[in-house]
Amino acid sequence: MLSAAEVSIDQAAEDEAERKRNRAKLWTPPRGYRPEPGRRVRLPGAGMTAARAATLMQQLAAEDAQVAGMRTR
Repeated sequence: MLSAAEVSIDQAAEDEAERKRNRAKLWTPPRGYRPEPGRRVRLPGAGMTAARAATLMQQLAAEDAQVAGMRTR
């Protein structure tokens, strides 16, 4: 349900700056919220999934192989 709301808010935004402001407001923790000591708070979109990392590694390996092939010619 939150994703649907986020999409509709994004569509209503006039520019990328407004989208960023809306996203920041939407994902900001409530006032007074304090995470447990030692627990890291992670914002959505701040990291990369393992699948995305694997895909990126495959793309980089393919690009490296292509560049290496150019050097041997």
